[in-house]
Amino acid sequence: MTAIALTIAGSDSGGGAGIQADLKTFSALGVYGASVITAITAQNTRGVTAVEDVSPQVVAAQIDAVFSDLEVGAVKIGMVSRRETISVIAEGLRRFGKRAVVDPVMVATSGDRLLRPDAVAALMDELLPLSVIATPNLAEAALMTGRAVAEDEREMARQAEAIMKSGAQAVLVKGGHLENGDATDLFLDGDRLLSFPAPRINTVNDHGTGCTLSAAIAAGLALGKPLVDAVRDAKAYLHAAISAADDLTVGEGRGPVHHFHRWW
Repeated sequence: MTAIALTIAGSDSGGGAGIQADLKTFSALGVYGASVITAITAQNTRGVTAVEDVSPQVVAAQIDAVFSDLEVGAVKIGMVSRRETISVIAEGLRRFGKRAVVDPVMVATSGDRLLRPDAVAALMDELLPLSVIATPNLAEAALMTGRAVAEDEREMARQAEAIMKSGAQAVLVKGGHLENGDATDLFLDGDRLLSFPAPRINTVNDHGTGCTLSAAIAAGLALGKPLVDAVRDAKAYLHAAISAADDLTVGEGRGPVHHFHRWW
């Protein structure tokens, strides 16, 4: 049977993140990708110039269209900026008996908040309990727990535990923004606390890393991998995609990771 994964996220017109990055990741890892678009952005490697949300009704219709026809093996949820949209996504997951990889896109690279407080609360209350795993970065984990941004792995572990208490089945706190050492992610599922380190790569072409990692985890789950294996393989794929990012010449700003580094 064909492995199928669904991404529920916003569109990046520059192709480096969001829906576009997710579909590239699925394809690179041998998984058929379907999509539910939550927002349209005018975006390139230099930034975002416009955003228009898709109505909750159309988001719900896309979810119904996909789940009523395709045998979806895994779901990834990216940026959803409105409480109303989060609610219809949660309702759709419950109606079709699905759980999701939740990438809680709350804070931009610049440090700007991307979600209103009511949307953050809805994500915590409605999507975390329906997650297979949540994949916050350091700033997002701090926002979700009301704590200061972690500066070491011990605090990352504390915040992962707090996020699990909010309803997530498992948590991967991404440590790529730690000041020193390797880019280490911490995984917690209640029974195991695992560290996934990788050498830090000196490149400015890192657009779409969070989207790519969560999509790669979903691809692994769609292929039938256990969660820990899906996380480990996703981390290895992303590291290779970042390592090859400078082989691409895309735009004048922060370019994308190289999703198809194995073939191009």
